[in-house]
Amino acid sequence: MSWKTAYRSFYYDGAPEPADMVLPVGETALLVIDIQNTYLKPHTDPREQARWAPFVERMNTIVIPNTATLIDACRKRGVEVLFARIACLKRDGRDRSLSQKKPGWNYLLLPKDTEDSQLVPELAPQEDEIVFCKTTDSALTGTNLRLILHNMGIRHVIMAGIFTDQCVSSTVRSLADESFNVVVVENCCAAGTDELHVRELEIINMIYCHVASLDETLAFITP
Repeated sequence: MSWKTAYRSFYYDGAPEPADMVLPVGETALLVIDIQNTYLKPHTDPREQARWAPFVERMNTIVIPNTATLIDACRKRGVEVLFARIACLKRDGRDRSLSQKKPGWNYLLLPKDTEDSQLVPELAPQEDEIVFCKTTDSALTGTNLRLILHNMGIRHVIMAGIFTDQCVSSTVRSLADESFNVVVVENCCAAGTDELHVRELEIINMIYCHVASLDETLAFITP
């Protein structure tokens, strides 16, 4: 199924197909969200280890390899590559937003210099590629990403990362509100379950972004 007809929600079922996508190199950036060591660590609780096994499998066999391919292709074509990671500036996390202080799974204490907060080695930034540290779900509201994109003349943002239904979605919505054209690469993203992943793509597609595969996205990029 083509990106023009896939991931349609109730609101866009039967809507006309979107126009062909064009992503000019000089106006396009790739933003990789939160693919960090902490999310791939083994769980001490066997039940949690089993519960998260499908996510880890998707990350290791699909998301990380595909994102590495996407990053490499963007570098070779001259598309700016940017990264965001959850990382607080204070070791006790006082600078975190409320969404990262609440009890439960979303409680994230990842000081910026710890191993857990680092990007996975397979996707390590190179040379002067920018890495944004954020204590919010949205990379746009929690950093100076907005200013950097405007200063570099970026109008189009390709997005990969985790979690589809949380930080990816929050960033997509923020970018859309700022009138950036966003493409989410569906096989470079993951949520806690495949169901959550697919459902969120259906929710954000067409209104906040366009959802496409890795191969489709690479075909959008033009000199």
